[in-house]
Amino acid sequence: MDQPIHRFSELFAQLGLPADAPAIAQFIAAHAPLAADIDLPDAPFWTPAQSAFLREEKLEDADWAELVDQLSLALRQPGPGA
Repeated sequence: MDQPIHRFSELFAQLGLPADAPAIAQFIAAHAPLAADIDLPDAPFWTPAQSAFLREEKLEDADWAELVDQLSLALRQPGPGA
């Protein structure tokens, strides 16, 4: 059986965040770079529910896990002024 394929914008919607391209870019710019020693779910800008979702998806290698990894990578890139 094929696994569902989700888009990056759908991950933002799942997290209860604005999911249009400019909002996603603004979120990443506002929170990057995330230090390498901080696990994505432990970042201070998540609500407890968002943090739990991110942690569970990775632990269970669930449908969203690949996008959670992509978000983690995006947040670890230096910002435009770096």
